[in-house]
Amino acid sequence: MDVGVPRETGDMRVAATPKTVSQLRKLGYHVFVESGAGLGASFNDDAYREVGGVIVGNAWNRDVVLTIGSPSDTQLLEMRRGATLISILRPQQDPSLTRRIAAQDISALSMDMVPPVSRAQALDALSSLAGVSGYRAVVEAAHAFGRQLTGQATAAGKEPPATVLVIGAGVAGFAAIRAATSLGAVVRATDPRPEAAGQVSSLGATFLRAGQPGHVAQDAELYAAQVREADIIIATAAIPGELSPKVITAQMVRSMRPGSVIVDLAVSAGGNCELTRPGESHVTGNGVTIIGYSDLSSRLPGQSSQLYGTHLVNLLKLMTPQRDGKLVIDVDDEVIRTMTVVHAGEVTFPPPPVQAATLSGPEPAAEDRSMAVSAKPSRPWWLPVAWAGLGAVALIALLTVAPSQFVGLAAILTLAAAAGYYVSWNLTHALRAPQLSLANAVCGVILAAAMTQLAHGDWLVKSIAFVAVALASAAVSGGFTVTHRMLTLFRRS
Repeated sequence: MDVGVPRETGDMRVAATPKTVSQLRKLGYHVFVESGAGLGASFNDDAYREVGGVIVGNAWNRDVVLTIGSPSDTQLLEMRRGATLISILRPQQDPSLTRRIAAQDISALSMDMVPPVSRAQALDALSSLAGVSGYRAVVEAAHAFGRQLTGQATAAGKEPPATVLVIGAGVAGFAAIRAATSLGAVVRATDPRPEAAGQVSSLGATFLRAGQPGHVAQDAELYAAQVREADIIIATAAIPGELSPKVITAQMVRSMRPGSVIVDLAVSAGGNCELTRPGESHVTGNGVTIIGYSDLSSRLPGQSSQLYGTHLVNLLKLMTPQRDGKLVIDVDDEVIRTMTVVHAGEVTFPPPPVQAATLSGPEPAAEDRSMAVSAKPSRPWWLPVAWAGLGAVALIALLTVAPSQFVGLAAILTLAAAAGYYVSWNLTHALRAPQLSLANAVCGVILAAAMTQLAHGDWLVKSIAFVAVALASAAVSGGFTVTHRMLTLFRRS
């Protein structure tokens, strides 16, 4: 089948890069790229030709069309009947587009309808683009701010670091936090989810919980106080399918210092600031710059195109099971079905709810469940108690005849095991990596101590030392292996 990559209208990005074109060809597709489609992202036509792409004047009349932006009516008319369109269609915000697509007797999958299941993470283009937007928001803010974000002490005096407030600790918010902290700013972040506190703190920012239901007055006071102190505000609070909350009022903007900057990333859903102008950057009467660009990810077109193109490749891998260049829309696949908004000229949006996966196949009928429950033998309640009692009696008998030194060591081992259990399970997620390092250190001490007992004259001690050496060696090597694999995730290829 032929895959077409048209030139985007009013967008610097492109749906396929030379790298992803090469990957599509390995799936058996013939790739046709519209002339000049990649120039905005610094990919010229020759780069596509080198990997086997064919440069054409019109890429809309192909079997499969890959785009980023929604197509116009003229572009839809250029598509073949029975073709497949894959793009960011936003069927919730623009239901009329799905009807126009269906009228052309084609199928369409929307990249913003990826279901929240683990095997669909490789298709989540919106999260990748949101991360790019969060980073670019800090770059735009730093450019408009007029001074550096980090503090410094010079012969001319001491300058404090800039204070950055990030509203919303989602994908874009975390990207903004990382970018701002790396530039030396003092970062604060708000989010209604308490579990976000550990993640925000692990990035070097201060967490402020806001947006809780029933705490509107407290939230308003919190934002009013934080906005007065902030030099830069990155607003990312958005609710899928709904208008963004107006957390920054006009009065709050008037309380900000001249030269402050607000970047509203939620502008496509109405914005988080009352004074945001969609698609524009303007300065208020008191000297506050408000940036309402809706194309922040396209302002880093090379990276955005590569990320989006990779997600498309992952989708086509899922839809090309035989790797023979033939696209298969499997409506029985929950991921494909959820992303499909038009199938063979019929509107299929909204999709059915995604069912939780089970390990034992389809859900049995009520009668079958009742029979299964009744057929399963029930265990007497007293059996675990009896086993625990027998274990306690055996342990008491063993400690009675054991040497006093053994009793002391057993008590230390029991207390250490209990303390380690509670410390491990109550540890904050942000400290998992330090916990792994500490576990490696403890296992190293055990390994060194056990090795000194391998030459002991008592065979019982020698056997226990051998087991300890084996287990500690496995734990240490496993810890270093896991650490190495974690570090490779942060290394540049």
